Amino acid sequence: MKVENADLLLTQTESSSQFPKIVIGVCVMEKKACSPPMTQILDRLRAFGEFEIFIFGDEIILEEPVERPFLVNDLKMQYLLRDRRKVYAVRYPVLLTPTEKEMAREVCVAFGQAVCGFDLLRSQGRSYVCDVNGWSFVKNSYKYYDDAACVLRKLLLEAKAPHLSSTLPPCLPWKCTEPVNVEIRRQGSSVTSGTFGQSEELRCVIAVLRHGDRTPKQKVKMKVTQERLLNLMLKYNGGRPRAEAKLKSAVQLQDLLDATRLLVPRARSGKESDSEAEDLEHAEKLRHVKAVLEEGGHFSGIYRKVQLKPTKWARIPKEEDETEEERPIEALMVLKYGGVLTHAGRKQAEELGRVFRNSMYPGEGTGLLRLHSTYRHDLKIYSSDEGRVQMSAAAFAKGLLDLEGPLTPILVSLVSKDSSMLDGLDTASIEMEEAKARLYDIIVSEKQVIPLNSETPWMADGAGLPLDALHLLPRLVELIKKVTAQVKVLCKAEEDRLADTTLDEALPPYDQATALGKTNMDVDRIAAGLPCGSEGFLLMFARWKKLERDIYNERKGRFDITKIPDVYDSSKYDLVHNTHLKLDGLGELYTVAKALADGVIPNEYGINPVHKLKIGSKIARKLLGKILIDLRNTREEAINIAELKNAQDSAPAHKLTKLTDDDTKSAKSRIKLDGSRRSSSNSEKSLDAEEDDDKETRYRLDPKYANVRTPERHVRTRLYFTSESHIHSLINVLRYCNLDESLQGEGLVSNGALHKVFETKELDYLTHIVLRMYENTGVALDDSRRFRIELLFSCGAAVNPLDASPRQQDHTLPVFPPVSLQEDSSYLTFHKLESMIQPFAMPAEDFPPATTPQGFAGLFPKSGGVLERLANLWPFNKHLNQKV
Repeated sequence: MKVENADLLLTQTESSSQFPKIVIGVCVMEKKACSPPMTQILDRLRAFGEFEIFIFGDEIILEEPVERPFLVNDLKMQYLLRDRRKVYAVRYPVLLTPTEKEMAREVCVAFGQAVCGFDLLRSQGRSYVCDVNGWSFVKNSYKYYDDAACVLRKLLLEAKAPHLSSTLPPCLPWKCTEPVNVEIRRQGSSVTSGTFGQSEELRCVIAVLRHGDRTPKQKVKMKVTQERLLNLMLKYNGGRPRAEAKLKSAVQLQDLLDATRLLVPRARSGKESDSEAEDLEHAEKLRHVKAVLEEGGHFSGIYRKVQLKPTKWARIPKEEDETEEERPIEALMVLKYGGVLTHAGRKQAEELGRVFRNSMYPGEGTGLLRLHSTYRHDLKIYSSDEGRVQMSAAAFAKGLLDLEGPLTPILVSLVSKDSSMLDGLDTASIEMEEAKARLYDIIVSEKQVIPLNSETPWMADGAGLPLDALHLLPRLVELIKKVTAQVKVLCKAEEDRLADTTLDEALPPYDQATALGKTNMDVDRIAAGLPCGSEGFLLMFARWKKLERDIYNERKGRFDITKIPDVYDSSKYDLVHNTHLKLDGLGELYTVAKALADGVIPNEYGINPVHKLKIGSKIARKLLGKILIDLRNTREEAINIAELKNAQDSAPAHKLTKLTDDDTKSAKSRIKLDGSRRSSSNSEKSLDAEEDDDKETRYRLDPKYANVRTPERHVRTRLYFTSESHIHSLINVLRYCNLDESLQGEGLVSNGALHKVFETKELDYLTHIVLRMYENTGVALDDSRRFRIELLFSCGAAVNPLDASPRQQDHTLPVFPPVSLQEDSSYLTFHKLESMIQPFAMPAEDFPPATTPQGFAGLFPKSGGVLERLANLWPFNKHLNQKV
């Protein structure tokens, strides 16, 4: 008998192992049974260890009698699905809205297909099912293979072995190489004593993360007087002689490159006299600018931008009449480049997203994905406007939600740019300059930094500086010169080749993928002895030469300690990514630079804890305010749900149905009004209250149709991706907030954690601070212990590359897991956190009205938004309907 689709025959049999295995007979033609998608799914079923799989083969299917103890898909209904007169075929992958997900459920129920594919047609705001395919594969989608195997396992166990648990393990067997916290518990809490921790539910996860590994940030400054460059400035500033021009687009940068190529000397004159030193430096900077603009064969405003600022003017007669006009005769050109997320940074962020999914959310390993797909996970991701930060956020989201495809569509659809909250140091620039000046005085005075108290060493001014800092600086300069000289030799051949570049040579077409940073390590460049990434030897030399020039002024005999972080940044980058170049002295340079940077960098954000608290509150004021808003909204929502549930539970049995249908709406309105009054009285306005209320009302899971055990369970996640400055600022406020005169008593961070953070010093790439809010449903709503806060901290990829093993396998340093900032027995209530943080946070009423960022329409736009247009992007669209 010929069978057109996959029917799985199951019997339970005794095996030689300790537990009996379920035998699955795959009744499908060999061509389909042995296809790559079916092989992927069956391999995953085998990995669970509960099944023995037997493929019947064509001969048995065609010649032997058929017996069906269990069917995954109804075979008789397959004939209907194959009748194209009744089911019209139009294929179009889409992102499903809640209404469309309900349509999907009804399709599966109506046709009796547990595994089913279908196509949708959208027209004038409505959706129509236009094709139902039965069992159909999504090729090359590992997420689909995972989901299909998990669904089949659940179906099979419930049908033939209901005594076995169908709950998924913390880590799927075929993903056992992923780091995972095997001690994940339902409560996710370290509190186990007393009544607290026994009835807790996770309600909110807030994380502030630094971006991933990047190339060193670079800047070139030079005065320009050439008419060609001044005219270019006037072209792009609207012809205004005193206005600044910003060049970021490909066309603008190509214009600058064309002009620079004409101005760069074609050859060096050999030995220059002292009188020509200034001209020589100017020519070197022009070559530097030219090399930067030619780097990588593409232009991108994400990591290259030029500012032209007029500095001198003159009155020049007009040609057409006797009047005069003002013209710029000198300008300052500032070229900023670098800071691109590396292939290692992408991998770091994506892996951290997967670890975060498995370790930060209680329940089974795929619990977050289940919450997310059933509208019980409220996720928002914010990023500053720097490209490396945005791409880190997108890569993290890819790992967190187990998405597939390129990062660009994920960035557009899931990451909201909020530079006002996550950018900028202007608010604390004066205080930071004071800290740097005081730090310099401490170093040059050779005064030993003596802790006021050996138990609290962080309280002293300049704590963390090495005792021999002043003596380390000359050695630092010597090692920089040694490395720079070696790179200069390596770049000579490249420099000669670039000097022969024809003037009319244009760059290749813009390549977006390359502009956003490489996805994989360029093994061919490394094998050829070239620097990693798109940096050539000329730019590598310019990077080190600038550091050599800036770190020490020989004429004044003065060290610039503000350049120590840059020296450390470059030495660590080359030690991680360019160790194959075998630069002599680089390892020692890194060691010396790290010793100095570990003292300098933390003290730039405050010379002592009180100063750190002042600077931290100025930089992170908006972010702290937004975090409090997130937690308050979560608390209010949880209270409203609890009050509604109490109202339903207390209703008489004969009125329960009516209450569930009609009175629920009025109850929700009453509770929402009460919540608004509470918020208003405390000046607690939500930054995005209207948007959140509307979205959650429309897209909350309806318990009547929920195929889940806990439809009331709901988790809010807010992720904030930013730069190092905000990470330092936030951690400083958290650990030192109790030092403010207006606050008394014990702080938020335990004494042991204060020692740990102080000894860490370096907040490396993907450092993250996590706040988790739990609701204890076992206590009264008005009890301050109803809501508990857990503080976690990770120093990111703060690994010494000299100690990393294997050192250079893929240039990716591991990220440290987060540790608690509290004692195991402590209990931090939301009320205490709020009272300690509020003095340093922007009040909720001062936040601007909620606005949807340009290019971001939310996860489910009401009509024709960005995500709907993204459905046309290939290859991302063919899998996205399986992911969100």
